[in-house]
Amino acid sequence: MCVSKISAMPKPKELEKASKGVWRVIAASTAGTMIEWYDFFIFGSLATILSTQFYPAGSATANFLKTLATFAVGFAVRPLGALFFGRLGDLVGRKFAFLTTLLVMGSSTAAIGFLPGYSRIGWAAPVILVLLRMLQGLAIGGEYGGASVYVAEHVPDSRRGFYTSFIQTTASLGLFTSLIVILVTSKLMGQAEFARWGWRIPFALSLILVVFSFYIRMQLGESPLYAKLKAEGGSSKAPIQESFDTWPKWKVVLRVLFGVTAGQAVTYYTSHFYALFFLQTVLKLPATQAYSIVAVAVVIGTPAFVFFGRLSDRYGRKKIMMAGNLLSALSYIALYRAMTAFSSPVNAPAIVGIIVVMIVFAAMVTGPVAAFLVESFPAKVRYTSMSLPYHFGNGWFGGFLPLIATALVASTGNIYAGLVYPTVIALMTFVVGTITLPETSDQRIWDEV
Repeated sequence: MCVSKISAMPKPKELEKASKGVWRVIAASTAGTMIEWYDFFIFGSLATILSTQFYPAGSATANFLKTLATFAVGFAVRPLGALFFGRLGDLVGRKFAFLTTLLVMGSSTAAIGFLPGYSRIGWAAPVILVLLRMLQGLAIGGEYGGASVYVAEHVPDSRRGFYTSFIQTTASLGLFTSLIVILVTSKLMGQAEFARWGWRIPFALSLILVVFSFYIRMQLGESPLYAKLKAEGGSSKAPIQESFDTWPKWKVVLRVLFGVTAGQAVTYYTSHFYALFFLQTVLKLPATQAYSIVAVAVVIGTPAFVFFGRLSDRYGRKKIMMAGNLLSALSYIALYRAMTAFSSPVNAPAIVGIIVVMIVFAAMVTGPVAAFLVESFPAKVRYTSMSLPYHFGNGWFGGFLPLIATALVASTGNIYAGLVYPTVIALMTFVVGTITLPETSDQRIWDEV
């Protein structure tokens, strides 16, 4: 749908047609991005099992840390994927770029499912695993920016926060899907067989999901804003150079990184992944119980992303995102202590409720963030410019969180020591964002064309 200056009110049929078109775009973009997050997160969801498959027998803690490091590799290379696919999206088109990321992600994920373990091919197993994880990271580095920009360039300025917030739900939906696939597969096979070889099934399933998503996305056209920009000769010929060739442009990137995406990353991963690892490795809950608790919490908490995205259209992005950072930072230690208190004996509803609270705080930051990022950068280099700070924030500040937090716990013996890291980063983001960020919800991105 195009938001341009018009001389007459649209007719009801035109509005209905435009609305259907927007929801078709959102459904296709959301489904594809959710599948890519499923592919990306299935590794983290199975980290405790993978640590026994791809590394030599020895210290369980050391092998788990190695697996978390491999998990983090995928996050570390996300900024490179952001630059590569962002450039592609600004040069060739949004649709082409996120079709490519889908194929790269699907093939590398499925390959993990067929990769022989350490017992069969020795050190080649973890080396190849790291390479495949890098491909996953490169793909997700290009996917998120493409999907967010694609949706944002189809929808009205006044509802951008609401519509793009559906993209923000996809990471949680991908995590939820990975947990459900694991639970169902392990239940049908039994824990012993699942741990021996059944863990490969969720990875191999990626082939079917990717074919389905690729077909849906092929039915879509190019972003109307980008198509108009390119037709008028306004697209960039050198997106990377035009994104980062002056200090004022770098100031915007750094402001977004330290004032938005760093905090968004740690609030998200602390409420989702670190909560899962904490239940499994610190509180020693059975894997199926930990998966079930987090899956239920994700289902309950995910609508909050859309709620706060919509709220940001009315009240602005900045104040909601900053409040989410502050609430998260002030509450983590208390909430994780409460989880511990309800773990012996296990009070699953109480633990679910605690995780839901953390997810809601994370949703305050994450729900409006796609709209904020789109509004912070010009159309001709938007894909490249917004992808870099987002994936530096999520790839480095968020992606290394499980590894850093687990290492802090292991080195200090204090089960809450790992929470120092997300607390400090969320507070930093609150301070930097409050001082330096502008409010962007009044930006009219169609005015550029």
